[in-house]
Amino acid sequence: MIEAQKFLKNMRRIKSYFTLIAVLLTPKAIARLKMRQLYTKHYLSASAAQRADIDRRVNYYNKSNRWTSLHHTPQYKVGSFKKDHAWSYYVDMKELLLYFHNELTFDYFPGDIQTVPEHPAFLKSRPITNKNANSILLKLNKIRHYHFIEDIKSYDEKKDLLVWRGACHQPHRQFFIKHYHAHELCDVGDVRDAMAGTPLHKPFMSIKEQLNYKFILSIEGNDVATNLKWIMSSNSICFMTKPKFETWFMEDTLIPGEHYVEIKEDYSNLQESIIYYLNNPDEAKKIIANANQYVDQFKNIGREKLISFLVMQKYFSTSEHLDFRLSTKSTLRSEKH
Repeated sequence: MIEAQKFLKNMRRIKSYFTLIAVLLTPKAIARLKMRQLYTKHYLSASAAQRADIDRRVNYYNKSNRWTSLHHTPQYKVGSFKKDHAWSYYVDMKELLLYFHNELTFDYFPGDIQTVPEHPAFLKSRPITNKNANSILLKLNKIRHYHFIEDIKSYDEKKDLLVWRGACHQPHRQFFIKHYHAHELCDVGDVRDAMAGTPLHKPFMSIKEQLNYKFILSIEGNDVATNLKWIMSSNSICFMTKPKFETWFMEDTLIPGEHYVEIKEDYSNLQESIIYYLNNPDEAKKIIANANQYVDQFKNIGREKLISFLVMQKYFSTSEHLDFRLSTKSTLRSEKH
């Protein structure tokens, strides 16, 4: 199981390298032509409701609707953007920047971001707050975070337990494992080698193995939990505390009791929640169906690419450094009017 999951992970990494090669070899004119085709297919030819949904998501990821004056020197320039973090971030950014003029400049913070930047910047994650407009979300590190699965096992066939495996570096993860590692309704553990030989340690468990359980816990790490997306695409129920961070997955729009089972910060309602859904399987299946439906909006690759482009285009079109005469050659919104 472990070797199979490692193989799939390596295959996704290799695919990302081929994506980068394709991006580097694609002329901007060809890339823009393909984007216009996506714009026509998924926006101009779409229903009013579908267009409204795209607009909603673009404005959700990029909340800034004002002209942004960049009095500081932006970190990066489109034409000279180079890798200074993980390859996965570089590939995802480079793929989007291909559509824009080389002289445009921007701010960008890769990695697990827990604060809101001083100036508008592209990020993978942001804290959930009403003052996070400077945090502009892009679909970054896709290889790690956007792995949806096809679950062939029905809810009724699964074990009546809650499962979780992970590295407990953070205090809140350590708190959970300390209190629930021996609970009769839980199969949970810290996978770190440093914990081997202690009651808190459990061996690594593949995604396929975790899908044998009715309930799967999602615990945020440095920012969002990596397993949230694949749990919500499965036939198991996601248990988690109210999210504190969000990404392209729009975690703040998830509704407790509709998309997931909300657990208190101290996990004091964990046992009663497990028992409740064991006794109410129809309600459990409704949550699973709602979660699956929520995930569906992220599965159309062409539509996702268009939305990503429009988020970035909105950033450049509301920044003082943009030469509008250049932008009209590389953007699409003006073609609509």
